[in-house]
Amino acid sequence: MAILLYLSACLSLSLAAPSGKGVSSDIKHVNLLMPEVQPKKADTYLCTPMKMGETPTYLIGFEPHANMDIAHHILLYGCATPGSKDHVWNCGEMASRSSSYEKGPVCGSGAKILYAWAMDAPSLSLPEEVGFKVGGDTGINYLVLQVHYKNVDSFLPPINGVDSSGITLTETDKPQRRRAGVYLLGTSGTIRPHTITYMETACGYDNDFAVYPFAFRTHAHTHGQVTSGYRIREGQWTEIGRKSPQKPQMFYNATTPGLVVRKGDILAARCTMKNDLNRRVDIGSTQNDEMCNFYMMYYTEERDKTMPSTYCFSSGPPTYYWATDPKMSSSVNNIPETASVIPGTDKVIHQTAEPGLYEDKGTDKYESDIYDVKGADMNIDPASLEPYELDRLIEYLKERGPRAYDEEYY
Repeated sequence: MAILLYLSACLSLSLAAPSGKGVSSDIKHVNLLMPEVQPKKADTYLCTPMKMGETPTYLIGFEPHANMDIAHHILLYGCATPGSKDHVWNCGEMASRSSSYEKGPVCGSGAKILYAWAMDAPSLSLPEEVGFKVGGDTGINYLVLQVHYKNVDSFLPPINGVDSSGITLTETDKPQRRRAGVYLLGTSGTIRPHTITYMETACGYDNDFAVYPFAFRTHAHTHGQVTSGYRIREGQWTEIGRKSPQKPQMFYNATTPGLVVRKGDILAARCTMKNDLNRRVDIGSTQNDEMCNFYMMYYTEERDKTMPSTYCFSSGPPTYYWATDPKMSSSVNNIPETASVIPGTDKVIHQTAEPGLYEDKGTDKYESDIYDVKGADMNIDPASLEPYELDRLIEYLKERGPRAYDEEYY
């Protein structure tokens, strides 16, 4: 499951605190919680639905109720139809056949991500006059709560506990002038052993209306170092957001206030991953896999328009990089160095999985410590190399081609 998201000073955010809307009489607080479930296997994904009314309503705030020691993450989807008629169902790819819950997708049709939580992130309140329009004729006839359970010990004997993780929704019947939406940029792909890998994606923006990114959220598992997202216009990169996914995975203020995305722009994201294990790590749905997700939360000035496409995914490494994408040809030379810099530090985390793909200007394309040590030792037994070292050495030699070694050069 490829799992799965802007303005002037007058709309500056305090995303972790209430916005003051709660004093209005039209405000309601509605709980969408797991109905005392008992998942029996780690990495179980459970879903539960809430039917929307025939009159539209606007979601303007989200208060999570979950413990990061139990729940890996929570996602809130808007659906035209839910993925099951059951009150609770198993909505993950890794569904156990022995599970007491029937298996099904999150949505039967019309899936849109509205909110995401992980790592004990705090509450979220949207800016004034911004809301997610749901119910009525919006096509979002159901909200579906998905919880990924990473630890189920408290639900097994002898404890036999139950769980009611979920969200308190702040909603209003008062029409909001600006429509909110979430756009998810992510990748598939593989991180080879003992490498640093850039997982990248990019999609063109082709809609006739503008969107205003106002918040962002990053999501990765244990290998994620930093995730960054950008708007690219005429080859120039402007940061939407950048954060280490090891920090609370909340929605943060966009790092460039007042940013506007218009037709012809490109939206792009990079996850910088470090794999110190002796095995490869793939994008997948369990704790032992990885995820590369950048959520862009935005609003439009159109009351009834949001981006018709909600996802931008690439195949990821080793088959996709920005540098190999034709539509990025005029932009790739301008990639900000900070794309792989953890905020609060100044060290660039350079990719080692594909040496030379993003080489530093004015330096040798193959300047890398592995070649200085093992690659230069022509007497080394190839059988003594780790598989990833042998792969890199072979690629290096293929690219470098035949050459003579003498005392001056060797």
